[in-house]
Amino acid sequence: MSEIFGDYLPDLPPGHDYLDLGFSANSRPIKNRWRNNLLSAYFVADYLATFLPIDEDDPAAKRRQQDYKASVSYVANELLENTMKFHSPSDEYPVRFGIHFIDGPEKIIVLMSRNTVTREAGDRFKAFIEELLSSDPQELYIKRMEENNEDSGLGFLTMIIDYSAKLGWKFDPIPDHSQLFLATTLVQLVL
Repeated sequence: MSEIFGDYLPDLPPGHDYLDLGFSANSRPIKNRWRNNLLSAYFVADYLATFLPIDEDDPAAKRRQQDYKASVSYVANELLENTMKFHSPSDEYPVRFGIHFIDGPEKIIVLMSRNTVTREAGDRFKAFIEELLSSDPQELYIKRMEENNEDSGLGFLTMIIDYSAKLGWKFDPIPDHSQLFLATTLVQLVL
């Protein structure tokens, strides 16, 4: 049975623009993928910019578009790094990464990642999520900075604090793989 945490959107509205990418995380060592993560984040930010028409004569509009691109590239890079770092190799389930642009009363960018995680890593991640959802983000940020832990969650906290992001997660058990979860993370940015 699926477990959902935070501001997870179970169904993205149909008829909106999106881009979905797949990565074979097993093809190369993680250290070799860091550069690709950053390039992918920049690509996604540039892709988003095509949906944000601006008045070429308005310098403020150009600045806003650059700010949006910077926000999206930061969040996308953090999300991709976490996804690749904690991915449990599975040829059946490649890493998925996507961006959805929802143009409604509010313009919303949804960045999504999906990867497999071991039961142990998934349980640690769920414990962090529960702490995140029940804590003041600023206080938790300071606490995690002081701990200086590799699995600190500082990227997620920065998304909330600096970019007013809404985060949501879904964990699905994988049939015939009792030690793996399919973990999906959604990050919503309101423009």
